[in-house]
Amino acid sequence: MNKKFWTVKEVIEVFEVDERFLSDLEEEELICPLCRDDSTVFPAEEMEKLRLAKVLVDEMGVNLPGVEVILHLRQMMFDMRKQFDDILEDLAAQLPLRED
Repeated sequence: MNKKFWTVKEVIEVFEVDERFLSDLEEEELICPLCRDDSTVFPAEEMEKLRLAKVLVDEMGVNLPGVEVILHLRQMMFDMRKQFDDILEDLAAQLPLRED
């Protein structure tokens, strides 16, 4: 499903979670819903965090503080990778082109 926003009902049905789990994730600020048109929706970017949180809790027995640490470290890794790619791109742009 390629959606920009997910309703609470859609999230519960598709990801097979209950409202309590969503509330817990919101309270821990692991996912951040938006209020639009008098309803709560979740941006698509939040769905990957929700999916990972569900796997970590259900399949690996990680508690919510542990999920928070894992998601934070994951985001840091993505950010570092982006910085590394930017550095490589800058270096490549500075190298003179070789003519054989």
